[in-house]
Amino acid sequence: MMEYKGYFARVEFDDADIFHGEVINLRDVITFEGETVNELKQAFKDSVDDYLSFCAERGEDPEKSYSGKFVVCVEPELIG
Repeated sequence: MMEYKGYFARVEFDDADIFHGEVINLRDVITFEGETVNELKQAFKDSVDDYLSFCAERGEDPEKSYSGKFVVCVEPELIG
């Protein structure tokens, strides 16, 4: 798993010896690829930066990765 600016990515390696990555936990699709680990890392950063720039140009808030946490507020008397 890779992380940059709060965005997380999943990476796969294919039969053509190329790494393919995708930012996860978003509705928007952000992908990247590289032939080496260093290329892959840079492509991931570039893709996230491009996404953030694109959103800024359009005046839209970029999506943030969801954490998977579920927060519940309860009355103090319910806590042991």
